[in-house]
Amino acid sequence: MYVRKFYFLMFPVFFAVLCIACKGTEESLIAKGAELTLVSDEYAFTEGPAVDAYGNVYFTDQPNDQILKWSEANGEVTVFMKPAGRANGLYFDNEGRLLAAADEQFELWRIDVEGDRNIEVLLSQFQGKNLNGPNDIWVDPSGGIYFTDPYYQRPWWDRSAKEIEQERVYYLPKGSKEPQIVVDDFVQPNGIIGSPDGKKLYIADIGDKKTFSYDIQDNGLLTNKKLLTEMGSDGMTMDNKGNIYLTGDGVTVFNMEGIEVLHIPVPQDWTANVTFGGKDQKTLFVTAMNSLYTLEMNVSGVR
Repeated sequence: MYVRKFYFLMFPVFFAVLCIACKGTEESLIAKGAELTLVSDEYAFTEGPAVDAYGNVYFTDQPNDQILKWSEANGEVTVFMKPAGRANGLYFDNEGRLLAAADEQFELWRIDVEGDRNIEVLLSQFQGKNLNGPNDIWVDPSGGIYFTDPYYQRPWWDRSAKEIEQERVYYLPKGSKEPQIVVDDFVQPNGIIGSPDGKKLYIADIGDKKTFSYDIQDNGLLTNKKLLTEMGSDGMTMDNKGNIYLTGDGVTVFNMEGIEVLHIPVPQDWTANVTFGGKDQKTLFVTAMNSLYTLEMNVSGVR
């Protein structure tokens, strides 16, 4: 999520060491002696971190219309693409191409990161109407794409109203041009993440301050909706122990039973998103307001 009011909340950050609060974990999820570390605070609003097969992490700065890349090789951040369709959420597909929720024209993009950075527009409409604004993305083992489509009025849009009243979650099967509605009863869907075996999907209804789990069927449709926790989330990720990481007031980690096991304070007014990256995917990357942070972990990501 990028919300316009955050344009004006870009305060300098002078500290990178925080107290991390654990709640009843048998073994700490955080590496011994690790501290939340500021990588950079040179942006307007950071979002959408996604890791590639090499451990590099791509993230967005939507107000500045750019996708940035943190390099696993040297830890430096460079501009990968600018302009970038006002990209918000990112995710890599199973062939190593970067998917972007490019909401400038309400589109879902696929970008060739290894070649000429060619952009393919996968989707912009549903049944002849413009999408609200694709926000966050997850790709299942078969290559199908789940994405959330909330409505956040953007300063760069000419429109000021929805064409699709419902704020939904869609599934785009691999090779298809027509998405399927998989969730139609949320107030405002946002963060989304699935299990690596493709059997569970977690989606946050940030508008209703809840996060749910679903069983994924062979056709991509969802069943067995269950409340995970009465907390919404802007972005989400998962570790190799099955813990779910939600964002907003820092990063809050829940186990698969919905029990809070960890809270990571972040020195910003809003924490937007989170993913694992770097060598062995054991570094947690956190996008928050104008900044990117890292934290070394004992657990790893599942990509």
